[in-house]
Amino acid sequence: MLNSPRLNEIVSPDVAVLLLRIGAACLIMTHGIPKLMRILEGNFGFGDPLGIGPTTSLFLVTFAEAICAFFVLIGLWTRLALIPLIINMIVVVFVAHGSDPFSQKEKGVLFLVMFIVLFLTGAGKYSVDKTFNKRSRGYR
Repeated sequence: MLNSPRLNEIVSPDVAVLLLRIGAACLIMTHGIPKLMRILEGNFGFGDPLGIGPTTSLFLVTFAEAICAFFVLIGLWTRLALIPLIINMIVVVFVAHGSDPFSQKEKGVLFLVMFIVLFLTGAGKYSVDKTFNKRSRGYR
């Protein structure tokens, strides 16, 4: 039963990448959308872990966690969109929470691992990227 051909079709690596992509993007967007709302409300108070200013830091983090995450969600320019998310999580884990105990940066580490895995695998079969690649090569 567990090795049935039908189950192997449903539980394919493409479905696994799709679930990881959607799950990671939706979860990080729960952090990015509130930051986007803060910007729209004119509240620019934010941490400055890299010394580039709180407003610049807020805009960069919001770009990664809201805009880039949306592109990952739909699978458009996925690897490119993952670069700011990976950089964001590196800063979160190793700079902003660098001296904190692991339990306080565990979520950032999980996001970092998910984003690196997605960067290595790409968007997968069920993505806008794949649709564009098929059209540009003449596939149907």
